[in-house]
Amino acid sequence: MRFCSLGSGSAGNATVVEATSGATTSRVLIDCGFSARELESRLARAGLRTEDLDAVFVTHEHGDHVGCAVALARRHRLPLWMSRGTWRAIGAPDAEGLLQFARDGQPISVGDLLLSPYTVAHDAQEPLQLRVSNGARHLGVLTDVGSITPHLLASLQGCDALLLECNHDREMLASSRYPASLKARIGGRYGHLSNETAAEILSAIMHNGLRHLVAAHLSEQNNRPDLARAALAQACGAAPRDIVVADPLEGFGWLKLD
Repeated sequence: MRFCSLGSGSAGNATVVEATSGATTSRVLIDCGFSARELESRLARAGLRTEDLDAVFVTHEHGDHVGCAVALARRHRLPLWMSRGTWRAIGAPDAEGLLQFARDGQPISVGDLLLSPYTVAHDAQEPLQLRVSNGARHLGVLTDVGSITPHLLASLQGCDALLLECNHDREMLASSRYPASLKARIGGRYGHLSNETAAEILSAIMHNGLRHLVAAHLSEQNNRPDLARAALAQACGAAPRDIVVADPLEGFGWLKLD
């Protein structure tokens, strides 16, 4: 099992998770926050084509996550998973029989991968984040959330890898030129995770088996990689250099969970 990011930030988000068992390989695209042409270019950088994907999962309706997902599914006949609330929020499009509704706590099987959606506190209609497993290894994905809940922490226990939002530094956000209303939204209960809150989540679920830790969805205006690394490193007792940071343009390369 392995995973990579095609980009992570306010301009677009997409993550590929892959599992191989014998002669079969299964790949799921989590979020699709780019144009079709841009997505193809970023997939190529990861050594993939759109035809290599087996399904698309959309976490919520915001443009930097849903992007070209519906058009992509139609064009390549890909199963498309999202919550019913997300579907309604994007205008209830006709997905030509490809749409499947995801729900909190109901596992989704895609070949060798098992997707376990869980609800989060975010300002969307019915947002879902994911835990992904090949049966032996587990990846936790948490990219858009404003606050910690017991359900969130329970959903991420025991993961071998974690893709964790570190959207902003509180002081940088407070002193930014953003309007007060936008600052309140980002820093609010249903907004995005600060470095400090991300570190709290990490502290609560940290265990010796966590092999890969990625800081994701960093704000280009209100955060810096060194600040995110420092906060997470302190929470888990690692060196800052051991923390991977997902770049808005480059994402990050394949990380293996053998």
